Amino acid sequence: MCKARLINIVFLTREVYIIILKKLRLKTLFFKLSGHISQRWVMAVMGMMGVTMAYVMRACLGITLTQMVRPVVVVVDGGARSVRHDYCPMPQSSSHGHSKSNRTVVVEDVFKNRFDWDEKTQGEILSSFYYGYILTHLPGGVLSQRFGGKYTMGLGILSTAIFTLMTPYVAYMGSRPLTILRFVEGLGEGTTFPALCTLLAQWAPPEEKGKLSTLVFAGVQIGNIFSNFLSGFIIQYIPGGWPNVFYFFGITSLIWFVLWCIFVYNDPNSHPFISDMERDYLKQSIGSLERKKDLAPTPWKSILTSWPVWALIIVEAGHDWGGFTIISDLPKYMSDVLHFSITENGLLSSIPYIAQWVTSILASILADRLISKRIMSVTAVRKVYAIIGTVGPGMGVMCASFVGCDKMIATLCFTLGMALMGFCYPSIRINSLDLSPNYAPTIMALVNGIGCLSGMATPYVAGILTPNRTVLEWRLVFWIMMIVMTASSVVYGLFGSGELQPWDDLEQYYLKEKEKAKRGLPMDERLSIIYSKSIEDGKLINN
Repeated sequence: MCKARLINIVFLTREVYIIILKKLRLKTLFFKLSGHISQRWVMAVMGMMGVTMAYVMRACLGITLTQMVRPVVVVVDGGARSVRHDYCPMPQSSSHGHSKSNRTVVVEDVFKNRFDWDEKTQGEILSSFYYGYILTHLPGGVLSQRFGGKYTMGLGILSTAIFTLMTPYVAYMGSRPLTILRFVEGLGEGTTFPALCTLLAQWAPPEEKGKLSTLVFAGVQIGNIFSNFLSGFIIQYIPGGWPNVFYFFGITSLIWFVLWCIFVYNDPNSHPFISDMERDYLKQSIGSLERKKDLAPTPWKSILTSWPVWALIIVEAGHDWGGFTIISDLPKYMSDVLHFSITENGLLSSIPYIAQWVTSILASILADRLISKRIMSVTAVRKVYAIIGTVGPGMGVMCASFVGCDKMIATLCFTLGMALMGFCYPSIRINSLDLSPNYAPTIMALVNGIGCLSGMATPYVAGILTPNRTVLEWRLVFWIMMIVMTASSVVYGLFGSGELQPWDDLEQYYLKEKEKAKRGLPMDERLSIIYSKSIEDGKLINN
């Protein structure tokens, strides 16, 4: 008996030893593989996937809403003449109401289980997300500066995923509960971009800042592509209809959160798998391997009185006006005006974002080359790209509205316009890192937060201006979009900058100015005198 127990204990101990040995070997193998993988690019890829998750959960409601509410047939008095002037002709296949287009006045029995929400109500639901989104930007920036970007971003996406899974249940409770749920979702996502700015400031070398940042922010386009294309596919072909969209994206985001916690770290110094070569490279190029623990309090007065910061805020607000108009309302325009089916809507609404993604990558490569070869200054690149990326999309949507009911040319105009918006990603999206690496999360919070006022306004404005969903009504929406975007680019062209601001880190700024003097470039002599005097007096200048 005792012998048998002893044999069992020995056998069990042997098995445990083998399991531990295998795990240690796997861990050793993982360490070896990790040493050959650039961890800054792992962070960038995971960050891109995180932004993708954020945007699919944010934007999928735009196209899903066209299948949640009752479609309508507009009865127009005055005969074919006025119909031909204001409305695009319905496809033959939809003459009996079988189209999944979303026109409202006469509701057919086949759609009686859908929600009876008018345009104003739909606009309120779509805009409610941004009311919550704007509130957590500044707290997100402060938390990122203090605790790092990893969990600040991760927990925000996690909360949004949970509320996304709840969306179908809450929608059946009514429009008001859904509006509140979308508001709470926005609270979770508001920390995303400030947290990413913190991570990029610690992981992106100056000569790779454009490529890494563009890769991360490419998640915006990828998210919009997936939210439109996959939503249309799921609704059309997966039994259960539109609720499956929210279940699919919610579960996918939960999986991303687990991977994010495993593979991403706040800075190179805390990363256990980074190679010595990469750690040394980042220390030499960035200047430090971890967040400053003794960072001075945020210089609010300097930030809020900085012309470059306000120019960035204004151009971001203009960019967001156009971006949020397209995100929220392009699927509705495709359905209500051009009468695309849900499958066509999902595919064609995603094409402009594919073009934007490709353009942003190519533009970032060109921007880094122009800066590294000293062909153009950082400020010049940021300004030229911002003008192209804001004026171009405005002109594109205006052309789409003037071609009327020609579906293919309208889609082409939207695609060309959105492709040019890709120039904004290697410019205004990373400009806060140029101005102040130390306080980039706070600046990003201000810029993105105030810019989100556009997201609050555009769906509501579009809902009010398009009660009958005519071409002429939508043309006014696009006119407003073009004027806002063009005016904001003019302000940025006059007052924007790509240079490090003195209030970011006076010592670092002083050293940079000395480097400029060595290259024969003009130096900020006033700052040099002040800083030199502070060294002699042994005083720390406090902003």
